[in-house]
Amino acid sequence: MSESQWIFFFFLLSLLFFVSNGDVGTVARYSPPYLPTACYGSSVTEFPTTNLFGAAGEGIWDNGAACGRQYIVRCISASVPGTCVEGNTIQIKIVDSAQTSTSRPSKDGATIVLSTTAFEAIANVSAISINVEYQL
Repeated sequence: MSESQWIFFFFLLSLLFFVSNGDVGTVARYSPPYLPTACYGSSVTEFPTTNLFGAAGEGIWDNGAACGRQYIVRCISASVPGTCVEGNTIQIKIVDSAQTSTSRPSKDGATIVLSTTAFEAIANVSAISINVEYQL
């Protein structure tokens, strides 16, 4: 192979590593009451008006540094086919910790626990948990 062919080969190879900018994790859901939260106490002023918010699981909680972070989330699969709402992606704001949320998650150990509104925007609300791609 010539030098230009090697460069082209490595360029194509590098594209494989940029197919996805996100991480993969699990999402559960939780229902009201949402207050108080670990991030904002009993203040509702930090909740997005869209109700697209969630609680951070232990893996992304980062000792509270996750408070206020915004994640892009999309459903990629679930145990029951057809659970994901195809083509829907949402932006959520972290307002709580899943470990200490007032309302308990539908499944423990999730990466992110979404409000009912956020969950049903990307998946069938009857699902207990889903697999997602998420990114900052």
